[in-house]
Amino acid sequence: MSSALKETVGRYGIWSVALRSEDPSRQGELAEATAELEQLGYGAVWLGGSSAARNAVPLIEATSRIVFGTSIQSIWQYPAAESAASFAELERAHPGRFLLGLGVAHARNTAGYRRPYSALVEYLDALDTAGVPADRRLLAALGPRTIELARDHAAGSIPYLVTPEHTARSREILGETPLLAPELKVVLETDPTRARTLAREALAPYLALPNYTGNFLRNGFTDNDITDGGSDRLVDAVFAWGEETRIRSRIDEFLAAGADHVALQVVDGASRESLPREAWRTLASLLA
Repeated sequence: MSSALKETVGRYGIWSVALRSEDPSRQGELAEATAELEQLGYGAVWLGGSSAARNAVPLIEATSRIVFGTSIQSIWQYPAAESAASFAELERAHPGRFLLGLGVAHARNTAGYRRPYSALVEYLDALDTAGVPADRRLLAALGPRTIELARDHAAGSIPYLVTPEHTARSREILGETPLLAPELKVVLETDPTRARTLAREALAPYLALPNYTGNFLRNGFTDNDITDGGSDRLVDAVFAWGEETRIRSRIDEFLAAGADHVALQVVDGASRESLPREAWRTLASLLA
């Protein structure tokens, strides 16, 4: 199934928080934007935040081919039985169009947070019992044990805020078959000062979350890299910015490191609810 999944999602997708909006007044706008993403040739849309199957339904109904995934659905927010029922309902209506991306979220944002790895194993076991196929779920895997879990009990890994080096290590652990689809933030700005300013604004919330800072430290960064808004070294490692040729080169680094698919998140300083449609068009053009 993984080879078919890789072909289905293609090389490039779009990661977006805005597209998961549940505001009824925005549904037409979101459907139109998603239909354009399909026309532009993207293979998948990854719905940011702790999204769920219900967020994908109106977008799937507005398109015919493109795949939707959660990036990610928190295992603490949605019980496994609820996730399984939602998955089954959506799969009956639109076979093969939805991927359940799961993660353990963050202790500071989650009541009752406990032993995240064990909780994730229990959650996957419950999904097995409920009949959710392992080859239709993905894990936001950062550390080695969770990457192994993505290899053995899911279709692969959708890591967030990582580097090509982390991608290469993930591929080594996953092996050849599982899907590896890292997220990459893109700043369509050529001025280094402006680009890094926008990047740091987007990076700031994550530097307060141990899941990410711990992963940076495991992967060769130092405490100096993760303080004071993040060093230039860190910013340049986890963002693609600059001329279009440079951005294309950065995306290609992830593919060369072993990624099957790259989920591109546009960072432009606008609100989380904005739809950067012109930037999506630009990216599609430079990736064609």
